[in-house]
Amino acid sequence: MEQFTINLLFVGASFALYIGIAIWARAGSTSEFYAAGRGVHPVTNGMATAADWMSAASFISMAGLIAFTGYDNSTFLMGWTGGYVLLALLLAPYLRKFGKFTVSEFIGDRFYSPTARMVAVVCLIIASTTYVIGQMTGVGVAFGRFLEISNTAGLLIGACVVFAYAVFGGMKGVTYTQVAQYCVLIMAYTIPAVFISLQLTGTPIPALGLFSEVSATGGEGSVYLLTKLDQIVTDLGFASYTEAHKDNLTMVLFTQSLMIGTAGLPHVIMRFFTVPKVSDARWSAGWTLVFIALLYLTAPAVGAMARLNITELMWPNGTSGDPVSVQTIETAPEYDWMLTWQKTGLLDWEDKNGDGLIQYYNDGSDAMAERAAANGWEGNEVTNFNRDILVLANPEIANLPGWVIGLVAAGGLAAALSTAAGLLLAISSAVSHDLLKGQLTPNMSEKAELMSARIAMAVAIAVATILGLNPPGFAAQTVALAFGLAAASIFPALMMGIFSKRINNVGAVAGMLSGLIFTLVYIFLHKGWLFIAGTNSFPDTVDGSLFGIQSTAIGAVGALINFAVAYGVSMMTKDTPQEIKDLVESVRIPAGAGGAVDH
Repeated sequence: MEQFTINLLFVGASFALYIGIAIWARAGSTSEFYAAGRGVHPVTNGMATAADWMSAASFISMAGLIAFTGYDNSTFLMGWTGGYVLLALLLAPYLRKFGKFTVSEFIGDRFYSPTARMVAVVCLIIASTTYVIGQMTGVGVAFGRFLEISNTAGLLIGACVVFAYAVFGGMKGVTYTQVAQYCVLIMAYTIPAVFISLQLTGTPIPALGLFSEVSATGGEGSVYLLTKLDQIVTDLGFASYTEAHKDNLTMVLFTQSLMIGTAGLPHVIMRFFTVPKVSDARWSAGWTLVFIALLYLTAPAVGAMARLNITELMWPNGTSGDPVSVQTIETAPEYDWMLTWQKTGLLDWEDKNGDGLIQYYNDGSDAMAERAAANGWEGNEVTNFNRDILVLANPEIANLPGWVIGLVAAGGLAAALSTAAGLLLAISSAVSHDLLKGQLTPNMSEKAELMSARIAMAVAIAVATILGLNPPGFAAQTVALAFGLAAASIFPALMMGIFSKRINNVGAVAGMLSGLIFTLVYIFLHKGWLFIAGTNSFPDTVDGSLFGIQSTAIGAVGALINFAVAYGVSMMTKDTPQEIKDLVESVRIPAGAGGAVDH
């Protein structure tokens, strides 16, 4: 059976399952649409939250960025995992005890202000839309490859699929599709990793295989996998894989931005509103961490092993020998993956010096300049290698069976679609429940509210699709920007709302606006206004940034500004009313917290 047919079978079967579940669990009320009727089991919710969490950034992009950057990009792992723990311990149980549908609703009630609720809606929509762009990028990459069509066509098909099950199912439909998607994506991620780890190291557990021995270059003895990888990449002029190359300030701020952004992203927080009791929210958080760990412990191994496999394919005779020939790429079965990915526009090569060989090296390295000149090389001839393709291409690079490649196809799509659906739900809830029902048309019927939620979701899909065609970075980098925006605007308001009685409505609004505006303007100055390429004022490099802080790490600074402004303004204005202090006290103290408070 052809690989294309196998891919279609796996992807088609998974889509049929998701849409079938969405029809079965179709939301008939606002409670089912926003919070799945608050009847989801903690283990089920833990699995759904993990699927929501492990987006295209985690599944498709993270390992690719780790593979090509190495140690420096372990910040993604530290930031996202640490952020989840922060969310589970400091926010989720308290917000569940409050007992409302949305994050904006909590902020509006806690800061006794419709304006605060409105500002929270704006912050939520901006952060979530940026996040969805990253997911749609991942959808385009996955569909483009496995349906053997262009990246653009793949993105448009993916948008239609998300629309089909997210718009109709609401939170109830999304929850149960996400359970199915988690099962698909975790199998798709771990099975190829086990195969590759066995191939290279003889160890079935990838996380242990990363620190195991492999055969040395030329088959002479054995050497640790990371030692061999370090040797190969440095021989080709690339930065060492296991050493840090960024300064500590950038690393700390980026990790912190991801952490607090994680705890401020509403689509994950909303998941804790779906369980029956506050205690279930805590159990749900624990189960989610278990399910997340299965992928996050595997990702570094996937990245390192893939980088080793790719480099050895491009230099089959070792880095001191000749690189792979154009003829070999075009005829040898183990290079079929390159020809397949070339069709998507995400991988390409060019024989610049006409010697019939493809030289893959770092042509920006001074150390390689002498060797290149001596051999008549005219630059790196792998002209395009999009990092988002690495996980999806990994089984093909390692020459694994066709069914494994088909499974990865379904897994990549499951990861991107599960998070996209959760984010779209957060956006539609903000528009229909907080903006329309809460502010503009408070007397609207439940039926009208459901319809407006679905229309808002359809508009959000359209916007994310248009922007996803020209994203401001790789999937994980785009997602990092969204986390920065959430970190600077929503997280401080939630923390101060739960743990401070003194922060008042004026302070909260001033803090959220200052954090959001500062972070958004800084990102636009470096990434282009509204993420439109070519409109940026400064290059997004260390040299072109303020104090060396790049746009992906600026969220931590925005959060500090938010806290400082909120505190300063609150101290200069009148104290919070006593009933709000009592509300904070009742939410914060766990005594008697068996069930959620329904205000």
